[in-house]
Amino acid sequence: MMRSRNATDNNSELHSSSTSTPPPDDGNTGRGGGGVPTTATMRQSSKARGSLGAIYLQIALTVASYWFISISLVFLNKYLLSSEDLKLSAPIFVTCYQCIVTVLLCVLLSILGHIFPGVIEFPKLKFDYRVTREVLPLSFVFVGMIMFNNLCLKYVGVAFYNVGRSLTTVFNVVMSYIILKQTTSKSALICCIVIISGFILGVDQEGITGVLNYKGVFYGILASLCVSLNAIYTKKVLPSVDNNIWRLMYYNNINAVVMFIPVLIFSGEIQEILNFNQFYSGTFWLIMTITGVFGFGIGFISGLQIQVTSPLTHNISGTAKACAQTILAIMYFHDIKTTLWWMSNVLVLGGSFSYTIVRRNEMKKAHDTNARVEEDKKEPLLGKPEPSGYKV
Repeated sequence: MMRSRNATDNNSELHSSSTSTPPPDDGNTGRGGGGVPTTATMRQSSKARGSLGAIYLQIALTVASYWFISISLVFLNKYLLSSEDLKLSAPIFVTCYQCIVTVLLCVLLSILGHIFPGVIEFPKLKFDYRVTREVLPLSFVFVGMIMFNNLCLKYVGVAFYNVGRSLTTVFNVVMSYIILKQTTSKSALICCIVIISGFILGVDQEGITGVLNYKGVFYGILASLCVSLNAIYTKKVLPSVDNNIWRLMYYNNINAVVMFIPVLIFSGEIQEILNFNQFYSGTFWLIMTITGVFGFGIGFISGLQIQVTSPLTHNISGTAKACAQTILAIMYFHDIKTTLWWMSNVLVLGGSFSYTIVRRNEMKKAHDTNARVEEDKKEPLLGKPEPSGYKV
């Protein structure tokens, strides 16, 4: 798996410095023998500060990279999908090209990982028809997810994009119950109701401003459904690729490219591209390629952000990023929104964030309960008295 090699090194270094035995205390707080810091103490303190500073810097750079790549990808896709400058109506082609770029990047990194094993850690990729067939059910959902995401972005503004696809959490609950038979707590259901309220209010206020496109709303709902299904089916398919997310990305995008070909033919987008007046423009293909690279990069940087922080922090970062993205879109496109429109965003983001907190607390509680049960099972064995001698 491709990852940052410094992440684990820094974390282990911090762990060792923070859990080491403190120097003897003679009554002067924070001081070593004789009331004067020893050279060894100062070196340890300096090393700890340096390690902590390096970790904070890595976290800051990772979060900033996640924000930059994610927000840039949305704005660049919006430009490709519905810009008045380009006048290109080929969302399927744009999505297919991005999948091609992802496949090529996977192959390139696999080769580089083989040549430079100490620098780049990436699994060796070898095409297998059997794995392709096993991944196929997930690929159908994956194609729907990326296609409907781009179609939603084509018909709605960037500012409304987050609200338009906000029902993913709700579909997660519904699909988990239907497919996995998993129930949800009342607290989590209340969070879902808040999200639905924000979505309905957002659609209503977008309509009042006169910029609502029902196609975009419809595609946003389908995209949310596919995102939730993608998460469920990913868990089922991962064993087929040795639980390696990069292999899954490789096969998923290969299947996606094959699936997009007949769609391109019957949708008439091939003719649209051939007649496109910037078909031979280097700038156009550069932007197309950048979106493909960013599409690949967002998977890597998301995993890295979870690695250097935590899943909860990653979700918090995503919520904050959505807020920043909405504000940037309002400023860039000079949109004017009502107070209730802003309230819909608060409900959606607040509900999503609250759901994350609720689920985290529930999982932690379940983990602690299981741990106590295991301890209780061991306790009778540990507390059983040993025989003290022979009976007469």
